[in-house]
Amino acid sequence: MTATITEVKNGLATRLDTITGLRAFAYQPDQLNAPIAFPVLDNILYHRTMRTALTEMSFTVTVVVCKADSRSAQKQVDPYVSATGSSSIKAALEGDRTLGGKVDDLIVSSAGGYQIINAEDGDYLSVDFSVTVYS
Repeated sequence: MTATITEVKNGLATRLDTITGLRAFAYQPDQLNAPIAFPVLDNILYHRTMRTALTEMSFTVTVVVCKADSRSAQKQVDPYVSATGSSSIKAALEGDRTLGGKVDDLIVSSAGGYQIINAEDGDYLSVDFSVTVYS
């Protein structure tokens, strides 16, 4: 099964949207109305198998929260980086590893890359998730 990039991004956003209170987008939004999450395509590897046209797509899913202070921002991020729970990015994405039948499989392999973002007259904390999609 070969999904388009748009179908994969939409599928990722749909899965992220299952987390209560998190605003999910298929593309990086123009405004930071945190908490938000969105995927960015990192790269595509074609011909991942000898006999079929398996494509491997690597995405970074970024979650951004408001940062009033470091401690409260980290507390906001903790549920998103947890492996389980109702706010877990990993659990939400891997809750339907076929993205509604559009892809063969997906895996959330890591979370990290915490960074402070200064934008729109405010500070934010972001964390990145590495997601691999097989289609």
